Amino acid sequence: MVDRRDFLKASLLGASALALADNARAHTGLHAKAPSAKVISTWDFGVAANHAAWAVLDKGGHALDAVETGVQVPEADLKNHSVGRSGYPDRDGRLTLDASIMDADGNCGAVAALEHIAHPISVARKVMERTPHVLLVGDGALQFALEQGFKKEDLLTPESEQAWHEWLKTANYKPSINSEVHDYGKAALPGGSDNHDTIGMLALDTHGRLAGACTTSGMAWKLHGRVGDSPIIGAGLYVDGEVGAATSTGVGEEVIRNAGSFLVVELMRQGRSPQEACHEAVMRIVKRRPHAAKDLQVGFLAMNRHGEVGAWAIQPGFSYAVCDAQRQDGLLPAKSVY
Repeated sequence: MVDRRDFLKASLLGASALALADNARAHTGLHAKAPSAKVISTWDFGVAANHAAWAVLDKGGHALDAVETGVQVPEADLKNHSVGRSGYPDRDGRLTLDASIMDADGNCGAVAALEHIAHPISVARKVMERTPHVLLVGDGALQFALEQGFKKEDLLTPESEQAWHEWLKTANYKPSINSEVHDYGKAALPGGSDNHDTIGMLALDTHGRLAGACTTSGMAWKLHGRVGDSPIIGAGLYVDGEVGAATSTGVGEEVIRNAGSFLVVELMRQGRSPQEACHEAVMRIVKRRPHAAKDLQVGFLAMNRHGEVGAWAIQPGFSYAVCDAQRQDGLLPAKSVY
């Protein structure tokens, strides 16, 4: 006959063993549900970019491949005057491009002030994968791109060149909210009112891997050699696989001053939601430069490792695109300070 005391002891030991087994399964992912893929990006041209990225994610592809593929769409769009081959040039009439890419493990690459290469995002990835460096600029970035087999092209389109000649009549340089076009009489600028700026894209794949990409032609009519936040890791883009990812849009100088995307990710690390982190990062800029902030735009977009999304901007008008299994064409307005 089994002693009652021995029976209770055996029962308790069995329950403890089951609990330990369940805990082990949870930590090894045996009970964990596969994460849902999602891709988000800045502005309305992010919708088409998301579709291209989703084609990769929907097949179980890597988030890094998804973001590179996605942002290549606006880089190639001849109607987009703030990203890629149809971007507006600097005040000397030279079109220079910036881009960065980063994965969940902290691997990253970037190019800045790159000329004559249609897809700077792909050059940035080569910098990440084939060099010991993070950032290549100017002639060095071009030399590297050509060595990697990229084709040298004249990217300045007739429309962009015409816009530059129109700007030269006044040479007035003033940032415009929600646009990297600068005010010199937008009626004369082809597509001026529809020009936004940088595309930043963040993706989460079905394996739970995060990645991000950011690419731009920078501010129209900028000083030759000016570099904004987009190719600066921690400013225009930051990814941490244990926490989340963030990207930015707007006046890059303000983002750089505050290490904006890194700040958003660190705030998420401290327990803020993506929305709360974006809001706090925007308020950091507003509080430090309250007078300047009234006349400029900066927006942040973030996603944590669970696929939760948030966005916030200084001014109204910033929108972001969301694509997942439930929503393919989602374009949402970001909340704003003003």
